[in-house]
Amino acid sequence: MMRQEAPCNGPADREFDVNVKATLSPEDMTREDLARACAEAMWKQDDASKGLGMELVEIKPGLAVMAMIVQPHMVNGQRICHGGFIFTLADSAFAFACNSHNERAVAAQGNITFIRPGKLGARLVATAREISRSGRSGIYDVRVTAGDSVIAEFRGHSRVIAGAWLPDTDIKS
Repeated sequence: MMRQEAPCNGPADREFDVNVKATLSPEDMTREDLARACAEAMWKQDDASKGLGMELVEIKPGLAVMAMIVQPHMVNGQRICHGGFIFTLADSAFAFACNSHNERAVAAQGNITFIRPGKLGARLVATAREISRSGRSGIYDVRVTAGDSVIAEFRGHSRVIAGAWLPDTDIKS
């Protein structure tokens, strides 16, 4: 079970659970189970995303949804969310999506277009979707929203490197 803490906002804080069936034998593991188990392994080592108060909302093969509340230390001189934090949220969602197949993948390139500002206190949600995956290369699109408004569009190119998140399973989807 992966435990994720919500950003600290006072007494209403709570913890989020993501169910991971990592105890299944390789033969019984579905692609969704594998994606969740890979996300759990990656989340344990992801100090950057946790340190910014991100939450992993949803994970499936080739798809990841992450959220983050815009905190006071994230706003710039315009009093809007600094673009680097929006990029980081999108990049983290991209990372979880491209690492959901039990192959370690890193970013080869990332590009973002800012459409609207993120505001202090807003809950930003980044939804990463796999567009193409062939050989060692992948392309992922990430939409960042605040409520019903799209605030940024990100495209990331991934590259598979050596290793697996769950080396004992030897499963790749």
